[in-house]
Amino acid sequence: MSHLFVRLPNHLGDACMSAPALDLLAANGFVLTLVGRAWAPDLFAAYPWHTLLLKGNWHERARTLARCPGCDDGRYAGTAAHQLVRQRPRFFFSPAAPPPVMRPTCAAGCSNPHSKYRCAGAAGMHMVEYYYTLAAKLIGIRAQPPARLDLKVSDASRQRAHALLDAAGVRSAYVMLCPVAVGLHRGRIKAWDGFGRLCDELQAQGRTVVACPGPGEQASVAAVLKAAVLLPATDVGTFAALLSMSELVVANDSGPGHVAAAVGARLVSVFGVTEPTRTRPWGSQVTLVGSERGWPGYDEVASTVAGALGAA
Repeated sequence: MSHLFVRLPNHLGDACMSAPALDLLAANGFVLTLVGRAWAPDLFAAYPWHTLLLKGNWHERARTLARCPGCDDGRYAGTAAHQLVRQRPRFFFSPAAPPPVMRPTCAAGCSNPHSKYRCAGAAGMHMVEYYYTLAAKLIGIRAQPPARLDLKVSDASRQRAHALLDAAGVRSAYVMLCPVAVGLHRGRIKAWDGFGRLCDELQAQGRTVVACPGPGEQASVAAVLKAAVLLPATDVGTFAALLSMSELVVANDSGPGHVAAAVGARLVSVFGVTEPTRTRPWGSQVTLVGSERGWPGYDEVASTVAGALGAA
């Protein structure tokens, strides 16, 4: 077996979309060490892979990787931002996996159109396909990603999720709303403004609505979802378990939406500014509403949610 260092993407949603690529590498004999943000160990807690946190400059990271137990022939796979591939310490790592060949002109507003590396949108690829293609090229095969993601959730994460629900008095089916989308996309807000009304109407129908705000989001989520059961902030693994056990998840195009899709939750994903062709949550159990051209009307979202609950 060969040991392989994989630099995870910086964003939670992208890390979820890279899961099939990681599974492909592991299935083809690679022993993986993941290098990523602070949430990475919790997200991949159900897997037998080492996880190292991304801290310091590249020289410090190289020394950290060199100390990894059992890692004596580390190779770095470019499963993340290309600028990080170009900046890797040449004295430590063997060449990274080359990115998929893209069209000469970026059609998706790449921030660095003169770069020899093209963003996935230049070829019209979804990010799941893009990461999967990187992994397949490293192995030397041609393969298509699975129709659904299969991010495993650890038993410990499920136990913590059950404990949170029990403590909050949630002992029946629940709908989970994820109204927060951090940051802006080309200067536009990434969060749909109908979550408060949707929460009130679901609660009036006798449904239990649950939300689990991230760190620092408790006050803003409480202000929007006045009728919801608000759980305390928790780790990403427990959050994934909560999503997987829900009857339905409604989320923006955000990290929580991608986690929901990754663990197989039934999801209504609301788009208004980002591009579904590249970044939609991946899976046959996902229903999209809206597009990058603008947010859908409230009635359209409510009707889609009602249909998804009826199917569930």
